[in-house]
Amino acid sequence: MSRNAAAQAQQTPQDVLAGIVERVTFHNDENGFCVLRVKARGHRDLVTVVGHSAAISAGEWITATGEWFNDRTHGLQFKARFLKTTPPTTAEGIEKYLSSGMIRGIGPVYAKKMVKAFGEKVFDIIEANPERLREVDGIGVVRAQRIVAAWAEQKAVREIMVFLHSHGVGTARAVRIYKTYGADAIQVMTDNPYRLARDIRGIGFRTADAIAMKLGIEKTAMIRVRAGISYALTEAMDEGHCGLPVEELAPLAVELLDVPKELIQTALELELSEGTVIADTVAETRCVFLAGLHRSEQAIAERLQTLASGKLPWAWIDPDKALPWIGQKTGLSLAPSQKDAIRLALMAKVLVITGGPGVGKTTIVNSILRILSAKGVNLLLCAPTGRAAKRMTEATGFEAKTIHRLLEVDPKGGGFKRNAENPLDCELLVIDETSMVDVPLMHALLKALPDSSALLVVGDIDQLPSVGPGQVLADIIQSEAIPVVRLTEVFRQAAESRIITAAHRINKGQIPDLAKPEGESDFYFVNAAEPEAAVPLIVDLVKNRIPKRFGFDPIRDVQVLCPMNRGGVGARSLNIELQAALNPATEQKVERFGWTFAPGDKVMQIENDYEKEVYNGDVGYIDAVDLDTGELIASFDGRAVTYGFGELDTLVPAYAATIHKSQGSEYPAVVIPVMTQHYAMLQRNLIYTGITRGKKLVVIVGQAKAVAIAVKNVSGRRRWTKLREWLARNTATAGTV
Repeated sequence: MSRNAAAQAQQTPQDVLAGIVERVTFHNDENGFCVLRVKARGHRDLVTVVGHSAAISAGEWITATGEWFNDRTHGLQFKARFLKTTPPTTAEGIEKYLSSGMIRGIGPVYAKKMVKAFGEKVFDIIEANPERLREVDGIGVVRAQRIVAAWAEQKAVREIMVFLHSHGVGTARAVRIYKTYGADAIQVMTDNPYRLARDIRGIGFRTADAIAMKLGIEKTAMIRVRAGISYALTEAMDEGHCGLPVEELAPLAVELLDVPKELIQTALELELSEGTVIADTVAETRCVFLAGLHRSEQAIAERLQTLASGKLPWAWIDPDKALPWIGQKTGLSLAPSQKDAIRLALMAKVLVITGGPGVGKTTIVNSILRILSAKGVNLLLCAPTGRAAKRMTEATGFEAKTIHRLLEVDPKGGGFKRNAENPLDCELLVIDETSMVDVPLMHALLKALPDSSALLVVGDIDQLPSVGPGQVLADIIQSEAIPVVRLTEVFRQAAESRIITAAHRINKGQIPDLAKPEGESDFYFVNAAEPEAAVPLIVDLVKNRIPKRFGFDPIRDVQVLCPMNRGGVGARSLNIELQAALNPATEQKVERFGWTFAPGDKVMQIENDYEKEVYNGDVGYIDAVDLDTGELIASFDGRAVTYGFGELDTLVPAYAATIHKSQGSEYPAVVIPVMTQHYAMLQRNLIYTGITRGKKLVVIVGQAKAVAIAVKNVSGRRRWTKLREWLARNTATAGTV
């Protein structure tokens, strides 16, 4: 949930409802989502309560805090933010509770017998005199033990939930904490609440810190300061860094934690001594790295050098015979630069091919694959996203998989089944869109590649670097340790596209032609002097003007790409405007985590979910919202994926997205707002990446001045990485080809 949404949730007046659970209509064991029918105090009819509870049974007394809402299909419902359960106290409630199946082997018959034998003292008997249970006809040793164990578990769950609630943890998160730690939840939180940020999705440092404060942990406690250092480095990782200069880390931690600098120094020394973080230098700058990233960068360099120094997995191929053969097969006349690239690829064990749109990367890769395939070479192709893999398959005719699928992700731990012990079976691995591949993923991929295999790395170095940590492609190229083919010549057919000529002008630091084109074009600039004017203009373009003139579907074909999330012309506010214009929600909608979701909405997954096999940046469409079961079904590339309402913090509407999130994707039509209010994000590689996402149409909306600022700003933000240095230490491999 965004901070704004969280703030709004806290400001909403909360109602309180109390009563007995008559029936549990639905309960999801995984995330605790439940729909209850409750005989509530002050209400004549049964009330529907929707919320989260780790365990819930009919007969229990609940106290819920939340708000009322009117569902068009199901009528008035109570949406509970906190849901506290207590055991029933009346004979009738106890019988209902025991009948509900909360104890395996106890159904309505035994429930009636137990209540008849002990009345309202049943729970006291279970807890204090469990041997007396055997006074009930039919309850032997095994059944008695089962009853005692189940009651103890229910009691533990209840105590944990009360403890979490009393420290300000909402029920949905409380269920996650309970599911992660089980009976140890209270112990873990009391010992080190900062573990929550490390172990549980959706709980960050700030949430853990707020819980720690309520538990009475001092602001200056070493446990807090040490957790803060790892958090500061994790935040840096989200900005693409693998480490940070000591001189940046210390003030960042001081600001974050509001503690004296001396404490940061002490905590840093403790973290270094335990190996959680590692000290190293980048050039002459002293830096601190998260240990895992430091090891991964080092391992990538070692693997590339090992691969490059080996012998080719295929017998020598005569390029003077192969090149005319491929020209004849494809009917294409290859340019000298393309022929040189193919020659090199047939002889190099590891090779990088880089270049912008229209320079013939696909033609070269196609030619290499067809030559090697004809020679019986075992090929594997992969790309970082589903869309990029699909595009690669269409372009080459060879099956390409996402890196995650190729490595056979393990849904439980998120690790991979393919690794050094169980390597991939291939003689050549081709990675496309490598600019998007971050350090952890590249490390996993190279670990699973056998030493005997060759590697072909393809990507556009001028695009934005990966969303995750590192700048793998740029570091490999700049190290000069691996042979590189740089393609710069734009071929005639591609040069007829104004999208491609605009992209190459931007890359050279020249402002693209923003004048109104004569006749039809694939690249337009629409002036909007102020953000207030830009928003309705963008909505009109997407909803009316582009579909009417070019025949594109406004939801499936047109994508708005923004330099940033925030602001009036940012992805967040544009999503709200576009959703209202393109898919106004019917009664079958659900509101969660600050967003509304309804059938027909375009949505994006914002973090990897290995179990569902949907990954950060994947775009899908909502098929159904089921308010009875508390589930939403979305299709990703034709595959239906089910989400519990409590899991919707991993989805956002995707009518508008950031340019960063669009990497590896191509859209028929792209609309890009470029305003001076985006100043902080206006960089050459950002605009270049945005424009090159459009396949048939690109429309820039905004100010010519803002476009000029972006084109001139080549600096971008430096990423603190070590890979380039490690590779450069051994450049001998580049000279052997």
